Amino acid sequence: MEPDTTNLDLFSVSEEKPLLPLMPDRHPQHDLFICDVADAVLKDVMTHMEHPFYSLSKKPETAVRRYEHKGNWIEITPSVKGLATIYDKDILIYCISQIMAKLKNNEPVSPRVRINSRDLLIFTNRGTSGRDYMALVEALDRLEGTRIRTNIRSGDEEQSDSFGLIDASSIRRKHGLDGRLLWCEVKLSDWVFNAIRSQEVLTLHRDYFRLRKPIERRVYEIARKHCGQQDEWKIGLGNLLKKTGSQSPLKRFRQMLRDLADFDHLPDYSVTFDTEADMVTFRNRGTMLITSAITVWGGHLDPEAYHDARSAAPGWDVYLLEREWRSWLGDNEIEPKYPTRHFIKFCKSWNEKRGRP
Repeated sequence: MEPDTTNLDLFSVSEEKPLLPLMPDRHPQHDLFICDVADAVLKDVMTHMEHPFYSLSKKPETAVRRYEHKGNWIEITPSVKGLATIYDKDILIYCISQIMAKLKNNEPVSPRVRINSRDLLIFTNRGTSGRDYMALVEALDRLEGTRIRTNIRSGDEEQSDSFGLIDASSIRRKHGLDGRLLWCEVKLSDWVFNAIRSQEVLTLHRDYFRLRKPIERRVYEIARKHCGQQDEWKIGLGNLLKKTGSQSPLKRFRQMLRDLADFDHLPDYSVTFDTEADMVTFRNRGTMLITSAITVWGGHLDPEAYHDARSAAPGWDVYLLEREWRSWLGDNEIEPKYPTRHFIKFCKSWNEKRGRP
């Protein structure tokens, strides 16, 4: 059997045979010198967790990816340097986490994020050698070069939009022989920044950065998005493999799930694998960080919201939809900035998926 192609070397992850399922915490005292970074709760955009935008491969992926589901499609085009990897995504998680921390403190935010390179490497549990800094530069190139195109359907019309993961990046180095990387600045795409401003994000466990294999990170993201705070969530092995975007054969993926269930080291969720039915069950460990945003939103909607909701979802009981919406907010840790607009969007999506009652 061909060995697993998942990358254990991007960002200079050790190639030695792992002794434990999780990598060690490389910087246990990090909070002593980067308190502002350490205090930020890990956040990721839900769309990034839902769809396989990132490569899990050891070798550069340059082929165009396309995924279709119920008339909706996403096309991901890498640059000549390859598709952005799931380790490159750490840069975005860092940026999203910093912006969300500022929003929580009512501080001004911008799609431009200044990154202290050493802080980023420590935050993501990386080494701080020259090789790690060079890997950071390569990651920025892949993120900037990866483009996404998707369709948006509204009634009998279809719109196709194209955007990137980041729009631009700049790097500042120390002048001289060593050329030490001091800091970099990332300009997030409008797509990513708007998702952050709309709080379409979820909290990640700190041990996400300690997962050794890219496929384990991807499986955790899927569980976090779909199981959320439910007691459990089930999915067939074939469907889970498709969601990961992994190029591994089903037989290899099945063995990985067995190992994941045996070691039981996935953050936030335990994994049970029924080999006869090829069914994977994720069960909530109850370890997710509890914040005020994880409770059911208790605000009041404007009276006009119910009128607009009836137009968005004709035939549906708007008060039933309101209860479903509030529950969904809690499950997905969302505290809506524009509740009426968010509720109407939810009703429209509900109606498009289910039709008239």
